[in-house]
Amino acid sequence: MNFRNVLLGFLFFVLICDLAVAQAQDDKRQLTIDRIYHSSEFSQERMSPITWVDEGNSYVIVEKGLRGNELIKYNSNTQEESSFLSASQLRDPQSQSVIPVEAFTLSSDESKVLLFTNSSRVWRSNTKGDYWVYDFDTEVLSQLGAQFTPSSLMFAKFSSDNQYVGYVQGFNVYIEEFKTGTIKQLTKDGNTDIINGTFDWVYEEEFGCRDGFRWNESSDKIAYWQLDASGTGVFSMINNTDSIYPQVIPIQYPKVGEKPSLCKIGIVDIQSGETTWVVIPDAKEDNYIPAIQWISESKILIQQLNRHQNHLTFWVYNVSSKSISLLYEEKEDTWVDIKYPDITANGWARTDMHMANKGQSLLRMTETDGWRHVYAIDIKTGETELLTPGDYDVASMQNSTKDGLYFMASPDNKTQRYLYHKQANQSDNKKRITPAEFDGINKYTIAPNGKYAIHTHTSHTEPFTARLVSLPSHKTLETFIGNDIYKRKLGTLDLPAIEFFNVVTEEGIRIDGRMIKPIDFDPNKKYPVLFHVYGEPWGQVAQDAFVGLWNIMLAQQGYIIIDMDNRGTPVLNGSEWRKSIYRKIGVINTRDQALAAKEVLKWDFIDRDRTAVWGWSGGGSMTLNLMFQHPEIYKTGMAIAAVAYQLTYDNIYQERYMGLPQENEEDFLKGSPIHYADQLEGNLLLIHGTADDNVHYQNAEMLINELVRHNKLFDLMIYPNRSHGIWEGDNTTRHLYSMMTNYLLEHCPPNR
Repeated sequence: MNFRNVLLGFLFFVLICDLAVAQAQDDKRQLTIDRIYHSSEFSQERMSPITWVDEGNSYVIVEKGLRGNELIKYNSNTQEESSFLSASQLRDPQSQSVIPVEAFTLSSDESKVLLFTNSSRVWRSNTKGDYWVYDFDTEVLSQLGAQFTPSSLMFAKFSSDNQYVGYVQGFNVYIEEFKTGTIKQLTKDGNTDIINGTFDWVYEEEFGCRDGFRWNESSDKIAYWQLDASGTGVFSMINNTDSIYPQVIPIQYPKVGEKPSLCKIGIVDIQSGETTWVVIPDAKEDNYIPAIQWISESKILIQQLNRHQNHLTFWVYNVSSKSISLLYEEKEDTWVDIKYPDITANGWARTDMHMANKGQSLLRMTETDGWRHVYAIDIKTGETELLTPGDYDVASMQNSTKDGLYFMASPDNKTQRYLYHKQANQSDNKKRITPAEFDGINKYTIAPNGKYAIHTHTSHTEPFTARLVSLPSHKTLETFIGNDIYKRKLGTLDLPAIEFFNVVTEEGIRIDGRMIKPIDFDPNKKYPVLFHVYGEPWGQVAQDAFVGLWNIMLAQQGYIIIDMDNRGTPVLNGSEWRKSIYRKIGVINTRDQALAAKEVLKWDFIDRDRTAVWGWSGGGSMTLNLMFQHPEIYKTGMAIAAVAYQLTYDNIYQERYMGLPQENEEDFLKGSPIHYADQLEGNLLLIHGTADDNVHYQNAEMLINELVRHNKLFDLMIYPNRSHGIWEGDNTTRHLYSMMTNYLLEHCPPNR
């Protein structure tokens, strides 16, 4: 072997090594399903529970140390640190183990801490658990309701005089006295049909109601909800996998068209245990009561909605005189939106009214002038005053002080959200507080004194971050979550370009959208497109928020990903935009999406033969409607947890936006994907969880029957015992996104 051959061999070896190194470096710049959903490579930081104390001049946070959980107190201005509850103070006197604190609240005088632990899930949230109280005066940690089954107490809270804690256990309301440990049962008729102090499935899901009782200021009375669900139909889910014989899981679930649970408000005297029931004038059995609150020592504000949810009434009940008076009412031709404080909060927001002007006014967001604005309602007269005039929507209220009102809005860019402040007793002089460096979606939790806030931010290029800021200067005082490691990991990837756009449909409707472009985008090439849809009143998808790793991975593989918001979605485009969907879910939103997609497909770099669409829940329904009604546009679809037949969904949501099927059943049928199943032409993947207590698995089976009847071929993935989020069980999320990715690659392949 001569020297030349040796040299050539060595150079070839070096070349192979360089190529291998380059390939390895390229591989690191590309995402995979396993890197996203199986490894911990891209883990993000999470927020711990934070509670304001001293009116916001300090805050307390749960921190994990070597000895277990500790509650640490920080001065909001200086960040000076001190121990609030040490690990030794959180030690169970019996087991000597440190209690893992999940959440906590303080008594009004901050002499006691109520600790929540050992939680278990009720519907969507972990609202059952164990409660402990640490008393700073006696330095004693004691468990509440120790006689009850572990993890069975709900919504424990201090009385105003700090002598008692009230809680719900087994559908009844109890109080427990600190000094003696005496437990008193205030309601005795609670069971699965008679529900005291909490709510049935549909009240929680659609009104955000979970905690169903309220202490008065003098701590001698409790106002509480009682629901009679005895007339509610029971839906049975089947667990086929956890035992040899199936287990039946019954859920009280009122389908659309069925009457709501009977609802009334009781005032119980904690000494006598006697309940006085509030009599609402001309109240019908099918009315809703989504909120109550004490507005003075002896007066309760009661919010009442009629069955159609287009007439909202505020009643003031005087406990002393047992009299009731009308304070305020709203009527709409469509529906009255009671979600407070945020129209973009997916419904799970409190419905209590914000009190202002030293308790003399209530703040209400309403759309009576065509825009969503904040009004002050005088508690004595019911007279209203517009606080946020102008041709723009307020997204949410944040805080009201003597200096003015903080609220969220984005008058110039509907894909974003910013904090604004309006000074008291002045006209339209709103001032943006969020600095320009935080373009995107911003959220705030403002301290009671209005001087500090927890500020979170995300944008299409920036993942979640959180910080403590002073107001109104917005100076960062402490960074809670910077996600610096996560950001550095993102910086090592091939990242796509992201653009916001709008199209005007042939009907003259302007639709806003967000487009994620493939890596190394070339406008002279044609690319496959994946439309992500939702399209109903509880979600906006074309937002300036972080696009997520799965979308980045698809862009790396050569896909264009597009989100667009049709009429009926909670975009800040005015009341007419949002409420035009009334009685037209499945019709107007489907048409808007399809016509907007037709405009997108006119772009030269879009391949019209490689078009896919996917969505979850309402987005799954939209996916089905688009696939069935517009097969000329959409060739491949992936529908997750879809409502295939509108008459299977719950009464509060479906009747709010569609009316009552007894009056206009044809609208429900016209908007239901199942009635267009015979028009399927493309590739369809149906995905559903059998334990979905929200959109029942029966939707999938009813649609399957219809597709079979018309000899339409499709693909199906059923996840046993998974709920609406399809996340329970080992490896579920990884498997789900592997299914969708592989289906997309097979039926809507990228450029090779």
